[in-house]
Amino acid sequence: MKPQQSRYWLNHKRAEDPEPFDTDVQTICELYQQAPLLHDQGVHIVSTDEKTGIQANERAHPTRPMKPGLVERVEFEYIRHGTQTLIANFEVATGQVLAPSVGPTRTEEDCVSHVEGPLVCDPAAAWMFMVDRLNTHQSESLVRFVANPCGIHAELGVNGTAGLLESRPTRAACWQDPTHRIRLVYTPKHTSWLNQVESWCSILVRRLLKRASFTSVTELRQRL
Repeated sequence: MKPQQSRYWLNHKRAEDPEPFDTDVQTICELYQQAPLLHDQGVHIVSTDEKTGIQANERAHPTRPMKPGLVERVEFEYIRHGTQTLIANFEVATGQVLAPSVGPTRTEEDCVSHVEGPLVCDPAAAWMFMVDRLNTHQSESLVRFVANPCGIHAELGVNGTAGLLESRPTRAACWQDPTHRIRLVYTPKHTSWLNQVESWCSILVRRLLKRASFTSVTELRQRL
């Protein structure tokens, strides 16, 4: 027994309502499986997520390289220069990161601007963005942004009152409509492991962020 050790765990959301949870997971896994074929047909399936609060920390003293018998030694103290947020699109079929965004915030406006980036790369194609259920992924601005490209000519309604914009569920339902050329596919709550971009972000942390030293947010943004 090791009473000095502990670790976090999470009571899984599947236990609350297994049927819709299993349906959502199955949908995502099937899209992953079909991604290469759909890509050949001009459909982009991208896994999207935000990595917030990436710190531009500068080590107070240079890192000492490893030597025979000694591991690399990284200075404990650092100077803070601010933070940045990375929003990345990992295309499932190709493994490429498309039109990433790096900036100080992750607001509703940032989300809309970010979605616009990959659409410019192939404006006539169909796009499916796999995202979590963050409020910015179910916003009024996103619905208005894709209304014309998706051929939504009906009255959108009033945010918080009526129509497609009435609430998060109505806006999310609009986004998930399979007849739309641009749509979102939502992962269930607490299933970051389903979103492939999370694996890419893990690689980013290990290869770039873990041992790095940045003299400014500008340098951090450029390196990202």
